[in-house]
Amino acid sequence: MIGAGIFVALGPAAAAAGSGLLFGLAGAAVVAYCNANSSARLAAVYPQSGGTYVYGRERLGDFWGYTAGWSFIVGKTASCAAMALTVGIYAYPQYAHAVAVAAVVALTAVNYAGVQKSALLTRIIVAIVLAVLAAVVVVLAGAGEAAGLSLHTDISPAGVLQAAGLLFFAFAGYARIATLGEEVRDPARTIVRAIPIALGITLLVYTAVAVAVLSVLGGDGLATATAPLADAVTAAGHLQLAPLVRAGAAVAALGSLLALVLGVSRTTLAMARDRHLPAFLAAVHPRFGGPHRAEVAVGVIVAVLAALLDVRAAIGFSSFAVLVYYAIANAAAWTLRPRRRLVPAAGLAGCLVLAFTLPVASVLAGCGVVGLGAALYAGRRFTVFR
Repeated sequence: MIGAGIFVALGPAAAAAGSGLLFGLAGAAVVAYCNANSSARLAAVYPQSGGTYVYGRERLGDFWGYTAGWSFIVGKTASCAAMALTVGIYAYPQYAHAVAVAAVVALTAVNYAGVQKSALLTRIIVAIVLAVLAAVVVVLAGAGEAAGLSLHTDISPAGVLQAAGLLFFAFAGYARIATLGEEVRDPARTIVRAIPIALGITLLVYTAVAVAVLSVLGGDGLATATAPLADAVTAAGHLQLAPLVRAGAAVAALGSLLALVLGVSRTTLAMARDRHLPAFLAAVHPRFGGPHRAEVAVGVIVAVLAALLDVRAAIGFSSFAVLVYYAIANAAAWTLRPRRRLVPAAGLAGCLVLAFTLPVASVLAGCGVVGLGAALYAGRRFTVFR
């Protein structure tokens, strides 16, 4: 979760809600908590690769499991492309697309070599990103006089909801823990503890960074910032820190891309096992233990998208598809215990509200692609996948 989202999502959220993005951040966190709670409970019962694809299938039926898996794969594939492009934009903007493709190829190779190496690299990346974010918060702490942090009374509720949906992009990562159910020791205990702990740490970090950046740039300045954290430290008079922030953003995007490709390939594996995707994608490498064909296929698709797509367009679409995914997770968790339905009910409602208050283009694209997935499901008996 602590990756490129905090570097790219603050600007669009401020454009939607101004300084009210802090309310949006709180709303995104509440929905994320409900989703994390539901995901953790389901992961304890079904410690298998696939996440909500498995939960929806087991608790709600084959179609809902398929829809969750499809939404996750298409949403996170778009997110992979966005993260790869973030690497290119920050590391070498003149050749952003070429750098993005190279990043995808490199991290696909890391994932191919096994999850243990991926986990080690993730720890290193997160440590670097946390150090950069801490430096940003510290240097901006005494520079708030530039714009001043203020919450206007004319904040639009619709804008706050849209900001929450966009900021949700930066939180959506805890399900990746659940998708690794087959590769985790003692999943019933480990996953249930790991998800809320990771979410809590992430919320604290994001809140500190958002307040610090808003205090310098203000809502209007943040809304127009192309690189919000780098622009904030520059506005505060710390020009020498801007290159470090840009490097940190590139490293953060690499960390996000690493985890995203890992999670998408595992869901692809689960769906291929059930013949919802081509069966050859279900192969597991005899040495490394990972779904090597699914990893390569995901890497190729993401590389193509990274060569063609715009980074901001991918964020809204990814948020919509992933919110659909979590809506199904909450619906599945609602069936577990009749006396513990408040959190999954709130999560289901929250996901649907945030999904349909995103920018219109994102909603239309999301509905179209999810609808395409439903059509493929209906006609799969007549395809080569059968």
